[in-house]
Amino acid sequence: MEPNGPLITTARLTLRPFGGEDVGELYRLFTDANVRRHLLDDVVVSREWVADEIASSQARFAESGDGLWTLTDHAREGIVGFVGFRPFFDPPEHQLLYGLLPSHWGRGYATEAAAAAIDYAFGVLGQEEVRAASDAPNTASIAVLTRLGMHESLRMSDGARDTVFFRMLASEWRERSS
Repeated sequence: MEPNGPLITTARLTLRPFGGEDVGELYRLFTDANVRRHLLDDVVVSREWVADEIASSQARFAESGDGLWTLTDHAREGIVGFVGFRPFFDPPEHQLLYGLLPSHWGRGYATEAAAAAIDYAFGVLGQEEVRAASDAPNTASIAVLTRLGMHESLRMSDGARDTVFFRMLASEWRERSS
């Protein structure tokens, strides 16, 4: 494993653990209006928030082997998105999370990157389940999760937003991959 987590390559993408040098590019990604609409409930985060996410991800990789990776396209320079696992709720529940700059939507990158992260969670970390959530109006993200073989487990509303929760067992992933 690399000092800050594992490097993963797919057919078109390199997944590299978040690093301190990524603050600027990740800030641009997380503050993009189209990204933050579903990912951050339209909240404009600060550079300090991004730096804290990087540090938190690095700590999770060191402690448990999971965290967040930047995505770069082998044919282009710069970060095009991110993927990985992050805890939500109390007690913490690690969920699959991903986002792409809008200029890279519709190319299959989210599915490719999320599949690599799921494969890592089941194959390397030995997790028995992967969970994810999406805002109900985010039909593109729901389509990615469905394409990956995840199935809806719950719908919730907090009065302002409807959220759809998904899950997949390691046995289901292995069956799809064989």
